[in-house]
Amino acid sequence: MYLYVKKEEGLSKVPPDLLKLFGRPQQAMVLLLTPGKKLAHATVEKVAESLETQGFYLQLPPRNDRDPEAERLRALNSKLAGQ
Repeated sequence: MYLYVKKEEGLSKVPPDLLKLFGRPQQAMVLLLTPGKKLAHATVEKVAESLETQGFYLQLPPRNDRDPEAERLRALNSKLAGQ
């Protein structure tokens, strides 16, 4: 699971309930999101749009994993995102 945030904003725009469920974040990498950059499970455009509108983008494992905890977090994320 990855939580994308803007470097200059850090976790300031991530809802407290999501942070509580997410656990203690650990920086994995710093990415420069540019058009055409390949990401594993999302498009740069989708991540950038979410960063602009919500202040974060939560990337969960692919749905075919059928992990009950991942399914629960997916449902929560859609509620937090107002979808």
